[in-house]
Amino acid sequence: MSKTVVIFGSSTGTCEDIAGKIGKKLGAEVVNVTDMNDDVLSADNLIIGSSTWGAGELQDDWYDGVSALKNADLAGKVVAVFGCGDSSSYGDTFCGAMAELYNAAKTGGATMVGEVSTDGYTFDDSEAVQGGNFVGLALDDINENDQTDSRIEAWIAQIQGSLK
Repeated sequence: MSKTVVIFGSSTGTCEDIAGKIGKKLGAEVVNVTDMNDDVLSADNLIIGSSTWGAGELQDDWYDGVSALKNADLAGKVVAVFGCGDSSSYGDTFCGAMAELYNAAKTGGATMVGEVSTDGYTFDDSEAVQGGNFVGLALDDINENDQTDSRIEAWIAQIQGSLK
């Protein structure tokens, strides 16, 4: 039986709340990145998320987590990324932390799923955009909170067929 784990880093609780919503919809365990260990990383599917701070930086608790992802053998695992950001105040770095999580998991050998079109988003720039799409689910629960639940629903419907 396959196992899915949602791993988050959150300073204000927003990313934690979103991780909880995603975990509930997927029937997955939800783990703070500070509690991430080899057992958590042994899951078949990892859904990883971070809020973005300042000039596109990861949430502080993720810095050790990124090293763990890069050094883990993620070959054969499916990974999807989500992120929280503020597209109004930080429109030039919106959800940029997702790029670092995405790159770390890819370096670890994971199969990446869950890219999202930038259509319908209002922002200036983001390191998390590759080929015209976000590398994962970008959420602005500050300025676009009326779209958070529908974006989560659509994204889960999109990735579920790729999860083991």
